[in-house]
Amino acid sequence: MSTTLRLGDTAPDFEQNSSTGPIKFHEFLGDSWGVLFSHPADFTPVCTTELGYTAKLADEFAKRNVKVLAVSVDDADSHNKWIEDINDTQNTTVNFPILADDDRKVSTLYDMIHPNASATVTVRSVFIIDPAKKVRLIITYPASTGRNFNEILRVIDSLQLTDSHSVATPVNWVDGDDVIIVPSLKDPEVLKQKFPKGFTEVRPYLRTTPQPNK
Repeated sequence: MSTTLRLGDTAPDFEQNSSTGPIKFHEFLGDSWGVLFSHPADFTPVCTTELGYTAKLADEFAKRNVKVLAVSVDDADSHNKWIEDINDTQNTTVNFPILADDDRKVSTLYDMIHPNASATVTVRSVFIIDPAKKVRLIITYPASTGRNFNEILRVIDSLQLTDSHSVATPVNWVDGDDVIIVPSLKDPEVLKQKFPKGFTEVRPYLRTTPQPNK
C-alpha cells in the first residue's frame, strides 16, 4: 500500500540493496541533506543523461552537504552494467548509489508508481530531505521529461538560506540575488539587527534586502 507523502512529513526509512551494497536510508543520510530521485528503468535514454549530469554535480552537492540517492526498479547487477554505459556515454563517473528496487518497496513507500501513467515503472519523482529527515520538496515529472537539476540545486540553496534567516526567496531567485523579509517580522530594532545592509519597502508586506551571508 503506497503512502501519500506531504511536505513536513518524516521521510520513510528503509533498508534496500543498491549498486554499492545494502543501504539503510536514514543511516546513509546521517546529518546530511538528501536528494532521493527515481528512474523508470535501467538502460533508458533520459535517465542515462540525468544520472550522468548528477555525477558531474558531485562538488555542488558536496558543498551544500547533500547526499544523492537514485532508485530504479531493476536489480543491482543490472544497475552496475548500466553505470558502465552512463560513465561511457556521459563522460563521467557515477559516484552515488542506485537503489535496486526490484521488489518495489521504496517505490511504494514513496508513491513513485502512478498506475495511470504506468503500472510497472516509476515516474520521475524527486524528494529533498533535510537533516531532521523531513520532506522539504516533492516534484513529480512524467517519464518522458528529463529533470532540471539546476532547479534542484536552486531549491536546496533557498531552503538552506531560509531555514537560517527570516527571509523567503522571490520568483526565479538564484543564490546571491536579493531576498524578501518575511511579513511577520515587524520590530524595527530586530529588522536593523537582522538586516544591517538595510531593506527596500516596496509595500508593507513586500520588503527586499540583499541576501544575508549563509
